[in-house]
Parts: sequence; C-alpha cells; structure tokens
Amino acid sequence: MNAVSMNVVSMNAAPASGKLRRIVQPLRGLLVLLVLVACGAPAQTMDQASQREAFRAAYAAASAGRDWQALARGLNDYPLYPYLEAAALQSDLAHADRAQVQAYLTRYPGLIPADDLRRAELQLLARQRDWQGFLAFYQPGLGDALDCGALQARLAQGRALDFQRDLAALWQEASLPSACAPVLQAADAQGLLTPERVWDRIERAAEARSASTIDQSAAWLPQDQQEAARRFATALRSPSTLLARASQLPDNTRTREALVIALTRYARRNSQPAQAAWQKLSTRFAFDEGQRDRALNALALYAATDFSADALARLAALPSAAQTDATREWRVRVALANRDWNAAQGALAALTPEEMQHDEWRYWTARVAEKLGRAADASQGYAALAQQATYYGFLAADRASLPYSICAEQLVDDPAAQQRLLATPGFARAFEFFALDMLPAARREWARAFAPLPPADQRVVAGLASQRGWYDRAVFAFVGDDNLHLYEQRFPLADRDDVLAASRTAGIDPAWAFAIIRAESAWQTDAHSAADAYGLMQLLPGTAADLARRNGLPYGGAGDLYDPDVNIPLGTRYLAGMALRFDGSPWLASAAYNAGPAPVQRWIDARGELEPDAFIATIPYQETREYVARVLSFTTMYDWRLHGDASPVTTRMPAIGSSYDFNGGAARKPVTCRMDATGAQRNAAAATTAAPAASAGNHP
Repeated sequence: MNAVSMNVVSMNAAPASGKLRRIVQPLRGLLVLLVLVACGAPAQTMDQASQREAFRAAYAAASAGRDWQALARGLNDYPLYPYLEAAALQSDLAHADRAQVQAYLTRYPGLIPADDLRRAELQLLARQRDWQGFLAFYQPGLGDALDCGALQARLAQGRALDFQRDLAALWQEASLPSACAPVLQAADAQGLLTPERVWDRIERAAEARSASTIDQSAAWLPQDQQEAARRFATALRSPSTLLARASQLPDNTRTREALVIALTRYARRNSQPAQAAWQKLSTRFAFDEGQRDRALNALALYAATDFSADALARLAALPSAAQTDATREWRVRVALANRDWNAAQGALAALTPEEMQHDEWRYWTARVAEKLGRAADASQGYAALAQQATYYGFLAADRASLPYSICAEQLVDDPAAQQRLLATPGFARAFEFFALDMLPAARREWARAFAPLPPADQRVVAGLASQRGWYDRAVFAFVGDDNLHLYEQRFPLADRDDVLAASRTAGIDPAWAFAIIRAESAWQTDAHSAADAYGLMQLLPGTAADLARRNGLPYGGAGDLYDPDVNIPLGTRYLAGMALRFDGSPWLASAAYNAGPAPVQRWIDARGELEPDAFIATIPYQETREYVARVLSFTTMYDWRLHGDASPVTTRMPAIGSSYDFNGGAARKPVTCRMDATGAQRNAAAATTAAPAASAGNHP
C-alpha cells in the first residue's frame, strides 16, 4: 500500500465517539442506505444523516475497489463527494486510466484528495521509472522526494544538473530521502559537489545531529579528507569513542570541532568524566575561543543538571561569552536546590532583562526576597504577579494572601460571520469529517482552511468548533495574547459527567483529572504519541490492559483508548495509583505521570527536603518541570470553572512525605478580576497558556 493510500485508509482509523455509537450508526445507516438504493431516492430527499451514512458506505466501497457509484446516489452536492472518486482511483492506481486521473486533478485543483492523488500517481510513476509520465503530473512543492524524482526525470532526458537551480535548496536540508541519492550521485559525477559544498553540508548535518548524512557526504570528499569527516559522525554516535582516541588525532580545526561536539554530547550523561576528559583535551589541542566557550558551557550546564557539588561555582565562573539563558537559569536552580538564598539572589541579578520578564523568575525574585527578610520587596513582587492567572500568579497570590485574579472574556456571536465561514468549502468539509468521526481528515481540512484566515475569522470559526464539541481545535487556536481570557474555550468541561463520575470512583479530584486531560491531549480524543500512548489521557496499551484487568473495566485493545468511555475510567484509575504511590500528592503524581515514578523517586531521594515550589523548579527534565507547573495551573482553572472559586494551589502541593486528601476541607480562594496598570490582566507565562500536542507518553 503506498503512502497516500495509507492516508486515505487512516481517515477511519481513530473514531472519537463511544463504542455504542460506532456499532449502532453503521447498522442504522446500512438499513437506510439499502432502502434508498432500492427505491432510487433522488438527492433532494436525503437528509443529512442519510447523506453521511451513504458517504460512509460509498467511501468504504471506493477504498476497497468495489463499485461505489450506486451507493453514492444523491451525494453529488455533498461536501465530501470529491473524496469518493479519489479513493476509487487510489484503490488500484496501477491499473487506473491516466486520463481519468488527470481529469480528476483538473476538476479539483488544490483539494486535499487531489494533492494526495497526485502524490500517489507520482510515487507510482517513479517506481515504474516512467519519467515522461512523471513530468506530466509533477508540480513543485510536493516534498523533497518528489522534487528529486523530477530531477531524476530530467537526468533521464539527458539534461545536466545546475547546482544553484536544481540543488541549492535541497542542499540546505540536514537529511534527504533515498529518492535523492541518484540525483546526488549524478551531481557528484558532474563535479558539482565540491569539497567546500560538502563540508558545508557536513557542518549543518552535525548541528542537526544527522550522522547518516555525514556518512553519505564523506564519500564525496577527496580520500585524504574522508576520515576527518567521519570523526563528526563518530562524535554524534559514540562520543566516548572519539574522546578515547583523542591522543592519536591531529590538532587541526576540524578535529577540534569534532571533539567539542563529542565532549558536549558526552557531558550530558557523564558530567564528571567529561570534566576529566576536558582537562586532557585542553592541554593538547589549540581550541579557539568559541570552541572553548561551548565546552565550558556544556560542562557547567550538565554539572548543574546533575547537581554536582561544584556546579554553582562553575556556573558563576563561566566567562560571559560562554553563558546562555540555560546556564544563567540553572545557576538560580542550583542555588535554590542548595537553599543558598544569597547565591540565589546573585543568580537572579545575573539574568537578562528578557529572562526577568518570565513569571518564574519574577516569582523567585519575590520568594528569595521573602527568604532574606525583605518583606516589603516580597509583598510588592507577589502583588504584581498575583494579577496573572498562571501557576506562578496563583503561587504569588497564595504567598500574599490575595484572591486569584481570573478575568474571563466571552466570545461574542457573529451569526453572519459564522454562516460565511461555514459556507467556506474547506470548513464545510472539515466539520463534516468531524461529524463522521473521521478526525485525521477533519484536521487536515481544518488546517488548510484555518491558516490563511485573518485573526477575527479565526476566532469565529474556533468558537464554532468549541460549540460543536471539537474542543481541541479551539484549544489550539486560542493561544495568542488576544485570546488568553477565553477560558470557556481554552478549558472546556468536555465529557463532564463522565470525568466527574470516574474521578469519584477513583477517589481523585475531578479538577485534577480535567487538568491532566487538557495537558496530555488538549481534548484530542484520537491523540497518539510517538511513544505509543493513546487517547485523552495518553495511556500505553500495556498499562491500560493491566488497569482494566485489576479493576474489572472493559478494554479490548489499543483502539479502545480512543473512546473516552474507556480512556477516562482507566486514566483516572492510573492517576489514583500514582497519587497513592506518593502519599496522595497530586503534584508529585503529575510529575510521575509525565516522567515515570522511578525518576521522581530519584529526585525525592536526592532533594526531598526542599519545599514543593523549589523542588519543582529543580526538576532536571524541562518537559516534566513545565508539565507539573502547567497541570497545577490547569487544575486551579478547572476548579474555578467547576465551582466559581478554587482551592489554593499551595494546598495541592503538600510537603514531600506529607499526606494529601483533596476532601480535606481547606478554605477555598475567592476569584476576582484585577487589572494591571495597562488595564489588562497579564498572562505571559507558558505554564498556563501552552496548548500541548499529544504527550510524549513517558509515563508507564
């Protein structure tokens, strides 16, 4: 099956609705369809539900290479009708009439199924090496593989390559598909791949960490330069190997560069041995100032993330040219881990003005002032930050005994704009695919129609998506500064009854469950991560099977995790298990949900005496550090959405080793709307505004 055919099939692969709907709808639709076909019902007599069921049946037939036209009777004006003929043509493209394919492309220029069909036809022609036919169908902009196919076609016609015209853009890519290999071989044969050009590509590949591209490129160099190039690949694949061979290597610019790459990669996992290796390297090789600064930066940074005893001194001693945002910020984190408040004050003073705009460092400036007894400075800092509806704003409000400031904005209905946008063919197709639970296809149509819209129209159509239950489109759309106060759309109470019921059964705070769903999938029911985590709460199939078995819950395999009726009960049970492992603490359980319980336990063993806010600030994994802050913020927002007020975020952050019960009866925080001097509530922090893609699925 070619790539495009796979894409067509996948449109049915991840339904969003419950099992019952998936079973009943097709059976009902089949009955309706049989009646319609038998009676020869004209198009105008088909209601919307009948059209959708007719499309399902016709699409399944077309994709399988069966007769679909009788099933599609009455669908000629249906928004998704163009997908039927494309699916039929792709089902057996090797035997399709080329003129029929070309006629379809002419009839539907710019449509997604037309683009997919063109790609599929070009891929077939390239495999068949029908270069004349390939050029008849080729259009630029369909991807590197097809662009290289066009160059192969021109080579087959006897045309020579021109580097600037044909290769310059491709040459900028760190890696290229295998379809480009014959083109690059031809370019080498023509003498176009000069050593200067090849080294330029190797340097960019090294920066992109593409060892395979370096291996490929090395073969185009003169024999006496190939070994130097391969050192870069070794630096990426096995940095310890290159460092061990350092005493045998020549001292030249390229060797030194490869060694710095190897050292910085090695230091990430081996900060102390890397420091010893640098002591030897720095006496034998004449590193330039830039190389030395990069090495010192990496050694200090990874000593900090390992919380080495000398980390703070190394970070403070870095030359200014060797400092980056990461090293300056880790200087603060290490000082917090050491509970050295004077050192923390000095590290905060060393941050750039741009860094000091971040909520995190504004909070820690006030917190350190409090620790050092400067109550007035602390109070002033907390009061300013408490105007924001962010994790750090909520923390500041708790420290200053202030109410939370949440300034909600409501979308204003614009019926004329709504109707205009719904009539746009792209959105008509997107919403129709959504109604059919064909979500990958729905998102493709949405993305193409949404991107060119002006901001005002984007707000309108994203609001329509939220109204129709397509919550993830609104969550991802409302991320700009002008949309941050649209809390109803950004924090939807989707599947409310199910989440409440599952949370009660699992014994966890429903606001926390809502927050985990929002952080994990942004309410994208068919989310599937690279780590093979599925659905709203991003569960691994093995974890889901174990939870279902132990709790007597229904589960029939990974595909069931796309069903919220399956995913939410399993996910809330998993959350409850993580909480139980960490004394009921939702903030530690959230960290474990993201990173896994083993790393969290290591951090507790090393720094468990820290106060929770400092512990979170010193989590070594940036993703997990930001995830915990985001979940705590989202939990507060959902608590407010559910009840109109909220439990203090600090009550959800018990000291490590202390037990937590969300039913403990802590006093709740009132919520007001306080504006800053500009008349607007500030919401700069990514911890609240981030709209995530599917989680990496790190949790077991």
